[in-house]
Formats: sequence, structure tokens, C-alpha cells
Amino acid sequence: MFGKIANIFRVPELRKKILFTLGAIVIFRLGSYAPIPGTSWQHLQEVMRLSGSLEGGGGYLGFISAITGGSMQPFLFCLGIMPYISASIVLQLLTTVIPALERLSKEGEAGRKKINEYTRYLTVALCLVQGVMIVTANLTGGVTGTGWRDPTVNAGLYALTAVTAITAGTIFLMWLGEQIDEFGIGNGVSLIIMAGIVDRLPAVVKYLWDNASWSLAEESGISAGVVLLIMVMFVLIVLAVVLVTQGQRRIPIQQAKMVRGRRVYGSSQRQYLPLRVNQAGVIPVIFASSLLIIPGWIAKYLSNTFGGVPFFVEMESAFRYGEVPHMLFYVALIVVFCYFWTAIQFQPSEMANNLRDYGSFIPGMRPGRRTAEYLEKVMNRITYVGAAFLAAIAITPVLVSKATDVSMIMTGFLGGTGLLIIVSVALDVVQRVESHLIMRHYEGFLSSGRVKGRRG
Repeated sequence: MFGKIANIFRVPELRKKILFTLGAIVIFRLGSYAPIPGTSWQHLQEVMRLSGSLEGGGGYLGFISAITGGSMQPFLFCLGIMPYISASIVLQLLTTVIPALERLSKEGEAGRKKINEYTRYLTVALCLVQGVMIVTANLTGGVTGTGWRDPTVNAGLYALTAVTAITAGTIFLMWLGEQIDEFGIGNGVSLIIMAGIVDRLPAVVKYLWDNASWSLAEESGISAGVVLLIMVMFVLIVLAVVLVTQGQRRIPIQQAKMVRGRRVYGSSQRQYLPLRVNQAGVIPVIFASSLLIIPGWIAKYLSNTFGGVPFFVEMESAFRYGEVPHMLFYVALIVVFCYFWTAIQFQPSEMANNLRDYGSFIPGMRPGRRTAEYLEKVMNRITYVGAAFLAAIAITPVLVSKATDVSMIMTGFLGGTGLLIIVSVALDVVQRVESHLIMRHYEGFLSSGRVKGRRG
């Protein structure tokens, strides 16, 4: 294994890509601890005190920051890369309903650059809106009673500075991800999210170690049985994520034979069209998590404003993370976004036309409309499996936390969405490195063959 890892650094181009990617991740992690100008030093000390434990990571916003690379604390990268992800998703959704954007998407490189430009503009707008909401919510309370702000700094000036700094931080992360795509190993945005998640793992492991009760007779702390359950859950979810991420439904295709003169073109050998089980990746989970923040904030605002109305109080309670209504909405949104995202990414009519144009066909299916209907039917069935898998992964930490009375932030890292993102991105990185090694006649990580990553 060490010899195979050493092969990475024997390829100059691959070595430069790896080192550039590592350097970009280091810059990201250093910037994650750069405070917003004008922030209270006492508040920063409190944040740093809690950074080594899970006390500062509780609540739904802490969970969102954990899976998006942010911190929800007074630092430059407060929002992480989530506004850029949301803007990209929104633009892809609008591409299917706005004819002008659809025409741009079909214009090749020029159209792609124009859509990326629109994505950046939308990212700035989302950063400003979310920045104003977060800064406004943190202008009071905290250690000093003034929230994030230093008591000697004007509140209006601090709010303007904080929103500007938060927006600039997210734009910098967007640029950094694009640099990783161009000069690094690729998939920069996902690597930034993964780095933000992995950074929190030491605190999770320390929490488990400090609170674990290794004696079965001891009643305080986390019992040995619960520790064993979490470890087993960790291993099983890693295996399940690898299997589902790698899983494919292989559709057999054949190429029609063509006779030209005395020569016969076309292969009689059967080939396969791979359809991924989890076509949407982790996008539905992230998007559903972010979308559920909105009704939670609205319910909290209405409850605080109309505290005497029982309906608003119950509404706030229902949308708290881990409650049954919240989980039901969470699962429903994940399933909806899985099908919606797959419908955008997978175009059966276009794929059927491409097969027909290249002289290929699915045995037993007529080229054209019948082939498109068959592909759509198969994709709908396997998407159901992928959506059910993502929903199960998303709610597993909540169920384990309620059953064992262990912090949901910890169970979420060792057996939930965070682990799903880490494993999925790691598989993609392995596939990219593997392709570089095999292309230069080096042995890959698996001597038996090529590792198939997230792209198949």
C-alpha cells in the first residue's frame, strides 16, 4: 500500500495537483479561524473554549454548518460554501424552465461561462440575505450581552462590516474551489465541504472518549454498549455508502452492424449503459437541510412575536430538529429533491436519441421513444432505492441519539450525513488519482483493476 501511495508523488503533474489541493485546504482551514473585524474578544474566547467540545455545536444550525463547511460563528467563512451550492442548484433548476437559460446551456463553453457568471451574482445575493439574517440574530446575547459585537464598536458599523466580511469569505471559498478544479485534483467545492467536516472529527472522538463508560457496571457517561452500537453503525454505514455510491444498473446495449463494401462495421459484443443508483449524490440532503431552516426561523419568529397563541408555540416545537414532524418533512424533501435532481441531470429522450444516432440500441426496444420510456422507467425505480437510502442515512443519527441519549452532533458525524459526504468525496478523489496513475502505467490502489468513483 505504501508503495502505491508513493507512486502518486512519482508523477510530477499529479504531485503538483495533490500539493496544490492540500495547500488550498490549509488556506481554507486557516481562514475559518479569521474573526470578523470588530468582534468581541470575550466572545471569541468563549468560542475557542467550546471549539474542542460539542457544546458549541449543538442545535440545527450547528448541524447545518457541520455539513456545509461553515461555522455559524463570527469568522470570515461563517456561511461556508453553502450559498454557492444553493445558487448552482437554483440555476440548474431554472435552466429547465427558462428557455433563455436552456439555450445558453446548449451553447457550449461560452454558454457555460455565462451561466457561471449568473451563479456568482446569485451567490452574492444569497450571501447578503443570509449574512443580514445571521448578523442581526447575533447582535444581542452572548458573554457581553452584545452578541458578536465588541461593546466599543457601533452596532450599525459592525453589522455592515460583518455582512461584507461574510460575503467576501464565501466568494473567496467559491474562487478557491474553482482553483482546485483548474489546478488541483478537482471537485473543489466538495473537498472544501469535506475538509470542514473532517476538521470537527477530533472533537467528536474526544467527546466520545471523555464520556465513554468502559465499565458495564458504571451508570454515568456513555455505556460500553452504546459505544459498540455507534462503532457498528459507523462501519455498516460506510459499507452501505460505498455499495450504493458504486452501485449501478447496467442496461445492455448493442451496436447495429453496417456493411460497407466488403467490410462489416459494428461490434457483435454486448456493451452496457451504466445508470447510477444514487444519481443525485448528497445534494438532496444538503438542500433539504438548508430549506428546512426557513420554516424553523418563521415559526420561531411567530412564536416570539405572538407568544400567547398556542398554535405558533406548537409550530415552533414541531420544526425543531429531531421532532417527528420535522423528520417527516425532512424525509419528504429528500425524496422529492432526489427525483427532481435526477430528472434534471438524466435526460432519457436525449440519451435515446444519442444511442440511435450512434447506431446502438437496447435489445428488445425500438430506438427513439420506446427506448426513452424504458430508460425513464428504470431510472425511476432505482431512484426510489437511492432516495430511500439517503433518507435513512439522514434520520439515522436522530433515531440513534434519541435511543441512546447521546449528542446528535456526534452520532451525525459517526453515522449520518457527514459520513456520507466524507465517503462519497473520498471515493471520487480515489477515482481521480487512480485514473492519473493508470494513464501513466502505474499500478493503482487496487491491483485487481480500476476503482470506480462517483462518476462511474
